[in-house]
Amino acid sequence: MGKLFGTDGVRGIANIDLSADLAYKLGRIGGFFLTKGKERPKMVVGMDTRISGDMLEGALSAGLNSAGIDVLYVGVVPTPAIACLIKILEADGGVMISASHNPVEYNGIKFFNEESFKLTDEIENSIEEYIFNDLDIDSVPTGGKVGRKIRIDNPIRKYMNFLKDTIDVNFEGLKVAVDCGNGAAYQAAPELLNELGAQVFVMHNDPNGININVNCGSTKPEEIQRLVLETGADIGLSFDGDADRLIACDENGNIVDGDHVLAICGLHLKKKGMLKNNTVVGTVMSNMGLDIALKENGVNLVKTKVGDRYVLEEMRNNNYSLGGEQSGHIIFLDYNTTGDGLLTGIQLMSVVKETRLRLSKLASVMKVMPQVLVNATINAEKKNDYLKDEAIMTKISEIEKHFAGKGRVLIRPSGTEPLVRVMIEGDNHDEIKIYAEELAKLIEEKLR
Repeated sequence: MGKLFGTDGVRGIANIDLSADLAYKLGRIGGFFLTKGKERPKMVVGMDTRISGDMLEGALSAGLNSAGIDVLYVGVVPTPAIACLIKILEADGGVMISASHNPVEYNGIKFFNEESFKLTDEIENSIEEYIFNDLDIDSVPTGGKVGRKIRIDNPIRKYMNFLKDTIDVNFEGLKVAVDCGNGAAYQAAPELLNELGAQVFVMHNDPNGININVNCGSTKPEEIQRLVLETGADIGLSFDGDADRLIACDENGNIVDGDHVLAICGLHLKKKGMLKNNTVVGTVMSNMGLDIALKENGVNLVKTKVGDRYVLEEMRNNNYSLGGEQSGHIIFLDYNTTGDGLLTGIQLMSVVKETRLRLSKLASVMKVMPQVLVNATINAEKKNDYLKDEAIMTKISEIEKHFAGKGRVLIRPSGTEPLVRVMIEGDNHDEIKIYAEELAKLIEEKLR
């Protein structure tokens, strides 16, 4: 049996990999497994701005309705809005139709349960088993038991009110530049920041269905850097297509990525006594500068595999309140159950306002360690054999011994390509580049 769900839902080229037929089946079968035993269940459904959203939403909603589930349709909203609207509307789950930062030809379907968390592996496996084996659920409601589609009035207002309740300051006197990525934050981001008193300069907030993520948003940070410098803004906020991640920049146009945000907000929460278990959760790709900054200030850092689902799992299992990735997926678990770019933005701005410090000063708590990434092309069947090769392991040990705790080696086999990724961190960029190239060459020789 193949694999339908990735680390972040079902994703593929719309109308080819992710067809209307598949969307219908995902709605019907996925909705059934999420709401089994519920009386007149209801699920929130929303999407980002890409053109294929209408097609997939229609099919998905039809599938949900055919299983007797009412669709609470909220239109174009950020992914994290789905998570909080499930609670506000007392729904039994939700679905976001989005491919996040991917190009417009892609789309995706992401489920949330009644607690606003992503699906467990067990439920995903059950859905996949039914779809791959062309099975159908034993539920064919008729008459008044068929589900219907209910349009929710002003869902963006409900989401913005939720966000406002997470802070106790206003942003009067702050100038903020915003790149909406022609995506799902195009309405909520400028409206919320204006209402909170900031002077707002906006770009890429005119979605037309095909310009989402095109030379804009969090994967094109040069845009927000330029707008900050042009407007003299105090901070820049750049969102991806579904606004679940944020890349910021300071008043000088310097990038403030997810690691910086974890350092700034983690230390601020600690000072306020709000950092649960005195711990921040990152991933193995978190810059070593984050380790050092937190350790010097008495805060623990726990690292997981790459992927916000693993960060969230660690947070839930151990009662941590802050975690995230370098890419800008930041989870404030006291407020929302998923990465939330707009929530992250206003939390970061709150630190600026409360401390009365420039963002560049706040970000300076963390010194970014140079990182070099080199791909080693190998035999796909030997992807994990580097662990068994004595010469490779000896070389890694020699490099780490040389760093004496001020650098590290990270080896990551690619999940989809015949590659092993060699990442080395250290003080000296030229030195680590040489080490990375040497190690990658050795891995290629040994794993051909």
